[in-house]
Amino acid sequence: MKIKKLPFVGIPVTQMKRARDFYEHVLGLDISEEMMSGKWIEYAVGENTLAIANVGEQWTPSDQGTAAALEVEDFDQAIKHLKDRQVRFAAEPFETPCCHMAVVQDPDGNKLIIHKLKPENEKGVCT
Repeated sequence: MKIKKLPFVGIPVTQMKRARDFYEHVLGLDISEEMMSGKWIEYAVGENTLAIANVGEQWTPSDQGTAAALEVEDFDQAIKHLKDRQVRFAAEPFETPCCHMAVVQDPDGNKLIIHKLKPENEKGVCT
């Protein structure tokens, strides 16, 4: 499995309106992308991305840390590699209009997002 970059750091939130008020008005971040009908918001922070999301029970806030996304070269191969090694999946592989993702857990239960952005010509509507 080859990891190419860290595409974003994701923070799950319970109330998008309240979270957006904090990230945009308190921290002063500007939205760079809004996806999934407003359930996923991205902010450019230098050359990096900070994302907040309210996407369901598979990814909820925790006082135990934030999830980092790891961009992989070959998504299917990465998932096979992880399953072959009996890595715990907090969310099985799924597809959005923009990418493929899965959420895995390290031995302590910390979550990491395995991520593969789709090529521009394969992207659907990301809103």
